[in-house]
Amino acid sequence: MTLTDTIKQEARAVGFDAVGIARIAESSTPPAHSHPRLASPLPHLLLNRLTEWLHRGYQGTMAWIGRTPEKRADPRRVLPECRSIISVGLNYFTEHRADERPGYGRIARYAWGKDYHKVFGDRLAQLEQRIRNLAPGAETRAYVDTGPVMEKAWAEQAGLGWIGKHSNLVSADHGSWLLLGEILTTLDLDADEPATDLCGSCTLCIQACPTDAIVEPYVVDATRCISYLTIELRGDQNAIPGELQPRMGNKIFGCDDCLDVCPFNLRTEPTTESAFQPTALTLAPHLETLTQMNESTFMNEFRQSPIRRAKHAGLLRNTSIAQRNLERS
Repeated sequence: MTLTDTIKQEARAVGFDAVGIARIAESSTPPAHSHPRLASPLPHLLLNRLTEWLHRGYQGTMAWIGRTPEKRADPRRVLPECRSIISVGLNYFTEHRADERPGYGRIARYAWGKDYHKVFGDRLAQLEQRIRNLAPGAETRAYVDTGPVMEKAWAEQAGLGWIGKHSNLVSADHGSWLLLGEILTTLDLDADEPATDLCGSCTLCIQACPTDAIVEPYVVDATRCISYLTIELRGDQNAIPGELQPRMGNKIFGCDDCLDVCPFNLRTEPTTESAFQPTALTLAPHLETLTQMNESTFMNEFRQSPIRRAKHAGLLRNTSIAQRNLERS
């Protein structure tokens, strides 16, 4: 068994549902959906795409995305001598259904359970240690949403799935419900075949977006995206454009509309990870109950949840908008 095969075996042994390898080389193959189809090294292609996205202002208040875009596009600027990226994924799909009765809010599926950063962090640390045992001279650096790595592009390059027209990764095995992490390494590992874009002529995700945030296939204007508006954007209700607030419906933390309609979700098997199972509060968040929640209760109820990202003030703002939308309906 090769070192690459052994590392993949170890990744699955520590609990990852998907694993693939991408090489950092000047000959890196661009993603299959790239347009125009340039025979450019992937870091160069990623930098061009990121720069154009930033130029359009689609990052909104997320200024951190615009800092050192060259570093974000090229892993070798994060870990010198980086030769390979080990992309890993966790399936977070459960068979539960959100409570959509009037008076209840909607929380994105990834936030139904515990914070995935903790789940990933523990397993990535285990995998890094096993890699060091296998190759003592190797350098590694692990991330899950926390570092300047364009993880979806490298996961696509590593064969975990392709970037769909909603700009999220779609897995042939796990549909839209795959959380991503990666380990950058100086090891020269065998690369997997990049995934092929299987979206074809389907535009269901574009049609499903309530705020028309998918401005063209594969391009999302974050300033119109409900996930950005309810999680990343700070400020009171005036911070959210008035024309978008009615389109948010009952969504109080994130949005799954573009993911829910993807045909590849029909073949998704539910996760066995207990950390991703919903609580009564995340599956059926009663709007009136949330409005009565003080900051101390908020911190206690969501102490292990991604929902803390929105902060108490943000959740109250989102809940107020959802209540007003309920009154309009």
